[in-house]
Amino acid sequence: MTVLVPRLTPRWLVGILCCGIAAANFARTSSLAVLAVAAGLVLLAFVTEAHARTTVVLGALLLAGLWWGSARLDALDRSPLSRFIGTSERARVVVTGPPRSSRFQVRVPARVERFGTLSISEPILLELPVGRSPPQGSLLEVLGVLGRPRAPSNGFDEATWLRRHGVHVVLKGDSWRVVGRRGGLAGVGDAIHAWLARRLSPGLQGERRALLAGFVLGDDQDVSADLRLRFRASGLYHLMAVSGENIALVAGGALLLGWLLGLPRWLGELGALGSMGAYVLAVGAQPSVLRAGIAGALGSLAWLTARQRDRWQFLLLAALVLLAWNPYTVFDAGFQLSFAAVVAIFTLAPRIERFLEGYPLPRWLRLGIAISTACGVATAPVLWFQFHSVPVLTVIANAAAAPIVPPLLYLAFATAAFAPLAPGVAHALAWLNGWCAEYLAGCARAVGGLPFAQVQSGSAAAIVALCTLGVAAYAWQRCRT
Repeated sequence: MTVLVPRLTPRWLVGILCCGIAAANFARTSSLAVLAVAAGLVLLAFVTEAHARTTVVLGALLLAGLWWGSARLDALDRSPLSRFIGTSERARVVVTGPPRSSRFQVRVPARVERFGTLSISEPILLELPVGRSPPQGSLLEVLGVLGRPRAPSNGFDEATWLRRHGVHVVLKGDSWRVVGRRGGLAGVGDAIHAWLARRLSPGLQGERRALLAGFVLGDDQDVSADLRLRFRASGLYHLMAVSGENIALVAGGALLLGWLLGLPRWLGELGALGSMGAYVLAVGAQPSVLRAGIAGALGSLAWLTARQRDRWQFLLLAALVLLAWNPYTVFDAGFQLSFAAVVAIFTLAPRIERFLEGYPLPRWLRLGIAISTACGVATAPVLWFQFHSVPVLTVIANAAAAPIVPPLLYLAFATAAFAPLAPGVAHALAWLNGWCAEYLAGCARAVGGLPFAQVQSGSAAAIVALCTLGVAAYAWQRCRT
């Protein structure tokens, strides 16, 4: 019997390494014996026959990934601050993300640098009294007490969610004051974030200003809860999460600007690299942004070095970076949705577009429908598993919203660029962009407010799934004939 063994390509090497790291979530072992066995398999590959060498190498990579993933999970689960739960001290913390305000408190992702006399570096969740929020990147002196995360409530296990981000304790602050700002690369990202936030919507107030901050920076804390629900129900909430589309538009805009200025292509690619890096720093470490940023950077580097570009390889390398840093990322909804959508764009979208070629539709509309349909089908199981709801009319909403997203992002960057040079022009651009934001909000309200815009029961989800399978089977048969 002939055993089919895959050819040893970079895709397989990176993919198996990703599988090994992800497997550490289910079978953790950080013993050096595992690493020794992996090294032994690598040595064995040099003396085995060609047909068996691939299996040996892939086995070695699987074990190496398992060892690394286990070691990283052990490090993420380690919490020196846990033994001080219930202790009140004066702490020095750095704010690492945007705060979330509610009627009762302000919750801020942060990192402790000192707790009492203990010098330490550990991520925490900081809870502050209702009032002004500390800016991202600020160094705070906080008087508070360490506590445990909240108990599971309404189907959400906050302790598990925080643990997967390396957070094990909550610092409940009674009083705080800003004593400085963090530096380094993270400080550069804070400065870019603050610069964009101040300048992307001059003269705008209320909902339009909040929407632009959400679309451009992923900061939707000022968007009303009702409007956020409409975005979720319509399938447009990905616009608030800063997806790979934003990264692609940033890179494409840099390349277009370089072409308009008559710059050589290599200089344009360097500009695209810098633009993507600055945008990722400004937005923060969201899985969808990091995935797109890594893939985009690899694409530019591949062009600069005249290497062959393989989009599947770039996607797997992005997954490898994210998983190698935090293997728990495999459970993250943003990670799952981002990669499911990209795989669907690679595989399903071209087939759906070919199916639509026989209809009298312009190509841009066919492409928008194909991508929206493919992403909707691929992400539906993830949305049901993570949030127990699936938007049914996402194709309609995304087809209506798609033409506005590129001009909105470019207008926002143009507004920020003109703000210090020509305030009048910046105000005019911001006013125009406010209408773009209002149009997207209108799409979310119109579609998300319709009856049965989303399904939230198991029986309704089963009916939608059966209908989708039936339509897919019909389309498949028609394409074959």
